Amino acid sequence: MDTAYRCALERLAPAIRLVPNRASPFPELGALQSIGAGTTGGRTRSQGSRWVGFKGVVHRRKLRFGEKRGLCVGKTKRGKGTKIMAVADGNGLPVAVCTSSASPAEVKLVNQTLEQRFIAHVPERLVGDKAYDSDPLDKQVLNQFGIEMIAPHRQNRRADTVTQDGRALRRLKRRWKVERLFAWLYNFRRLVVRYEYHAENYHGFVQLACLLVLLRHL
Repeated sequence: MDTAYRCALERLAPAIRLVPNRASPFPELGALQSIGAGTTGGRTRSQGSRWVGFKGVVHRRKLRFGEKRGLCVGKTKRGKGTKIMAVADGNGLPVAVCTSSASPAEVKLVNQTLEQRFIAHVPERLVGDKAYDSDPLDKQVLNQFGIEMIAPHRQNRRADTVTQDGRALRRLKRRWKVERLFAWLYNFRRLVVRYEYHAENYHGFVQLACLLVLLRHL
């Protein structure tokens, strides 16, 4: 600062009260020093204190750098994780939810998801994206649950094996409702990152989130 800023630099300094170097009334907290301790005038650091840095400690939590472990944790292209499968009704509310390892494909988890539904009856139709284009899945879902599987064909499917009708594929435009359901579920920070080692605990949090979604919209 100089006279170019046109501000008064000369002022009367206020009196600074000196605090004697006394022992801390909490001996167990004497080793922990706050940031900037010992920098103010008149305050010196006690001889028995020691400095605690930031290495490995963030807001009283120790960082453990290691491989992610736990039950139902599978490998994917983006790392290891857990997959959430859900079925939504016409209003976008959860009907069935399932948690599993992220390694198996979605077509292998459809029956497991339908078996863990919240309601007694099963839906008449099930709309999915291209990942659910599978003839064995269509037959299995139709024979076991009596559900019509609607999914657009992939580009590598041959023309003589087409099984989907264009009139049924019109229902694909309503699939955004299940995407909105996942947006509601991922508003709960506990579901975005899995912290639980046991898969049952994480599945319980997913069911609790579905219950909160139902209570908010019913």
